[in-house]
Amino acid sequence: MANIDQLKQLREETSAPIKDCAKALDEANGDIPKAKEILRKLGKILAEKKTEREVKEGIIDSYLHSNKKVGVILEIRCESDFVAKSEDFQNLSHEICLHITAANPLFVSEQDIPKEIQEKEKAMYTEQMANSGKNKKIMDQIIEGKWIKYKQETCLLEQNWVKDDTKKIKDLLTESIAKIGENIVIRGFKRLSIR
Repeated sequence: MANIDQLKQLREETSAPIKDCAKALDEANGDIPKAKEILRKLGKILAEKKTEREVKEGIIDSYLHSNKKVGVILEIRCESDFVAKSEDFQNLSHEICLHITAANPLFVSEQDIPKEIQEKEKAMYTEQMANSGKNKKIMDQIIEGKWIKYKQETCLLEQNWVKDDTKKIKDLLTESIAKIGENIVIRGFKRLSIR
């Protein structure tokens, strides 16, 4: 059984519900790092269940860099007006705006990449590999690897978060969905720059 100090510490560090913290600590035999991992996995499961729910509320957020040469407008949705006005949701939105400013993604997700661009990129990779002398299986693996790298560079949800490169933006969203308790969706963004 977890002691009250461990429970308090885990709750403060994760913002997870007390019931979930107690269950995770029991399962981890009082080991806080293990309990955090259990909560993280639980959060992903809960977040996956919530992604089916409709998002009718949200905000349009913006960020303008201090040099006035780059700015972002972001549409981010949630299920309720209450959450849209919450500090956690507002902070998430701001962090994503900052990330877009720094990382310059072109699309929200792979589904937003036009078919023509997908075909053009894959054709270019195939052409690059044509004279490599490698067998087809290895060529296909290299082409797939190049496509994955392209998605990681151009799709917001696939990019590593600029503030913590151990997390992708989609992981940041999943954690927020688990913490806030509502589905959250990035509908779109526009990044403008003078360069």
